[in-house]
Amino acid sequence: MSDESAGSLDSGASRRVVERPSSIEARRWWVLTAGLVLLGCDASGADRTTLSAQQTVEATDFASLVERISERGGYFDTDNLISNETGYLNVVDALARIGITGGAYVGVGPDQNFSYIAEVRPAIAFITDIRRDNLLHHLLLKALIERSETRIEFLAALHGVRPPADVSEWRGRDIDEIVVWIDDAWTAPESSRGETATALMEEVREAIRAFGLSLSDEDYATIERFHREFMDAGLSLRFTSFGRAPRPYYPTYRQLTLETDIDGDQASYLATAEGYDVVRDLQRADRIVPVVGDMAGRSALREIGVVLTEMELELTAFYTSNVEFYLWQSGTFDRWTENLAAIPTHEDAVVIRSYFPNFGGGHPSAVSGYYATQTLQPVSLLKEGDFTSYWDMVTRGVIELR
Repeated sequence: MSDESAGSLDSGASRRVVERPSSIEARRWWVLTAGLVLLGCDASGADRTTLSAQQTVEATDFASLVERISERGGYFDTDNLISNETGYLNVVDALARIGITGGAYVGVGPDQNFSYIAEVRPAIAFITDIRRDNLLHHLLLKALIERSETRIEFLAALHGVRPPADVSEWRGRDIDEIVVWIDDAWTAPESSRGETATALMEEVREAIRAFGLSLSDEDYATIERFHREFMDAGLSLRFTSFGRAPRPYYPTYRQLTLETDIDGDQASYLATAEGYDVVRDLQRADRIVPVVGDMAGRSALREIGVVLTEMELELTAFYTSNVEFYLWQSGTFDRWTENLAAIPTHEDAVVIRSYFPNFGGGHPSAVSGYYATQTLQPVSLLKEGDFTSYWDMVTRGVIELR
């Protein structure tokens, strides 16, 4: 978000393979057998108690959920194809320490969400954004991830290069090796990226058409434009604002992919095969659902609350980026917290937030070397409200990252 203006699923103690429906008809109704794993810990974080309940719930198919929840799109002056929050993984260790997993995840923006999803391992995730372009972007990511069994296949398809012939041998490779291979393939003079790009975009269009959404020719042209931006820039793609020069601290996609958590360990969903598999399994099961919705809007978040009630699921994590700053500026912050209050929420649920120092002073959760600050705050505290200022809201009751 701008600094100025998402193999196997964890289901309790065991893991299971999620089989993808073999036809559009099979996608009409899917049964979600969710092991809700809500892990508590004592003050030291040493002991964790599993509170699990096997539940079987029904949900409508992917397209119906998207259309049921989505609002009319709005405008924001960024492309948001990738994040501009370099330190986005600094909260991952704290998420693991808190130990809350399963349930439902909600987040805004691009594939930054997938790294949080890989840690939280929800039964279902909703990616909501005021921009309809974000929905289209996530349809592109869904199509590419579903077709790509490995990380190197996904990154190759995203950036318009042919994957290596021995992709299975790359499954367990370090992400550094994979990134070097993608960079080399993208810059190779003998590369036939033009032919590869044409074939890929045709395949993506057909895959997205099978999702069952009502999309216009303009929508497909936008999806193709987004794909071409990744292909043309390669791993050097950066976050773009419209009408404003890029900031020197905006990371490349390469940096975001190789980024580390607060302890210096690589922690994006692309860092390991296991993390990627969590996201891919959810995508193939239609459990990452992108929708158009304003956090302070009239219906999208409230409808997510209705859907979660029907599914007997609770919110466990909500990634807000720095959207609340703009809601506070526009006087609609209270509408956001009212919408949040309508979502069934686990008592230990957290808000993952981004804070930029040009909005105020240095944040207590700031990590040296990063411009933006990632924070964690209990959702219960946010629902209580009664904040005196934006600064009060972003600093009160934050969870220590270490």
